Amino acid sequence: MFSELSLRIEAILQWLITTFDEPLWNLTIVILLGVGLFFTVTTGFVQLRLFPRSLREMWFGRAAEGSSLTPFQAFATGLASRVGVGNVSGVATAIALGGEGAVFWMWVTAFVGMASAFAESTLAQVFKIQDKDGSFRGGPAYYITQGIRSKSLAWLFAVIFIFTYGCAFNAVQANSIVEATKNAWSWQSEYVGVGLVVLSALIIWGGIKRIAVFSSTIVPVMALFYLIMAVIILGMHIDMVPQVIAGIYRSAFNFDAAAGGFFGALVSKAMLMGIKRGLYSNEAGMGSAPNAAAAAHVRHPASQGLVQMLGVFVDTMVVCSCTAIIILLSDNYGGEHLKSISLTQNALRFHIGEFGVHFLAFILLLFAFSSIIGNYAYAESNVRFLKNKTWVVVFFRLCVLFFIYFGSVRSGNVVWNFADTVMAVMAIINLLAIVWLSPIVWTLVKDYQTQLKAGKEPEFKLDAYPEIRKKVFDPRIWK
Repeated sequence: MFSELSLRIEAILQWLITTFDEPLWNLTIVILLGVGLFFTVTTGFVQLRLFPRSLREMWFGRAAEGSSLTPFQAFATGLASRVGVGNVSGVATAIALGGEGAVFWMWVTAFVGMASAFAESTLAQVFKIQDKDGSFRGGPAYYITQGIRSKSLAWLFAVIFIFTYGCAFNAVQANSIVEATKNAWSWQSEYVGVGLVVLSALIIWGGIKRIAVFSSTIVPVMALFYLIMAVIILGMHIDMVPQVIAGIYRSAFNFDAAAGGFFGALVSKAMLMGIKRGLYSNEAGMGSAPNAAAAAHVRHPASQGLVQMLGVFVDTMVVCSCTAIIILLSDNYGGEHLKSISLTQNALRFHIGEFGVHFLAFILLLFAFSSIIGNYAYAESNVRFLKNKTWVVVFFRLCVLFFIYFGSVRSGNVVWNFADTVMAVMAIINLLAIVWLSPIVWTLVKDYQTQLKAGKEPEFKLDAYPEIRKKVFDPRIWK
């Protein structure tokens, strides 16, 4: 029964991809970069000026009260969704198709994306609501409803978000786990899929608090192991690093190899692939991290905006750069015959032997599984926005578990392309929303900085801003 159902769903998804994917992504890339630049300039380069402050906010933020999250737990939950397949196979694909110059454009995308991430997560804090158990919920669906006063647009976003994170992205993560473990240990996809379903069910039935505890424990550990391996490889080839960096910058501005389609006359393959895979990895402006940011208990909305901005930096500038270094220091990274996970595994085999293949499979298993949990946490928040009923949440959880299995046993191309298509729609809605609400972002940045200059620990007083107070559904949060 499940096999026949998965085949029918695959056919439907293939039609959606063929019809909508390319035009949607053409538009999405332009809007994402444009909005990132917009917030970079209008906030006075917040990602540079307040970067040291973001580190302090993450480590020394207010402790959680009741069922709410600490800033670090919200940061780790957001990072759990960001750090995953995009950092391993996404970087590899960008380099394979766009050359080493794609890495530079991933850095550029992350830099401007940090400003978008700050804006969306700050807005999520302003417009969050509080449940009976004391926990907070929020995200794009909430700030669209309250800030823009468009419930229909908020509902559309929530529905697309649920499909993207609860279903499509989790299918991608499961598919990647299957590929990596099959290459390393010849595990059968069906058995891996069942195992992922069981493990995921055990965690998601524990609620957001258990998800946060799991993420805040496993994400730093797995990222540390991956970074240690990258540092070891860097040390083994330290004499080649200047040459690799020079190659990245030199290839970044080589426009001889132009991209096809809409961008053919405007950008190179390096730029196009770097932008696409950079955005897929760090998700800045996609509307994902605000769901975790809203769950944190902080004194000022901008505080959590800074924390989530830091997540983009760690994801791309640190973790993605580690993958790029591993690949570019290897003997073979050109051509389409080696891409995705196989390219990264080949690079590790070159550096440390067969152990590298097994090591990457294990790390990817942790990365992807933590992303499944983070993705679920985001999607559940939007389910509760639409209908906060127990039976609805239970039905949604069953759908998530089905798509985890679906991603484990179906074609990787279909799974990845479906994720790209629905993600594009979601991103366009969210980016237009945060631009609409940009005056509120500017007000909060100014308020935060004014208090810092006065030697105070920033604390937001909603009553001081009556125009914002009129839009907020639950002003008691900011008393």
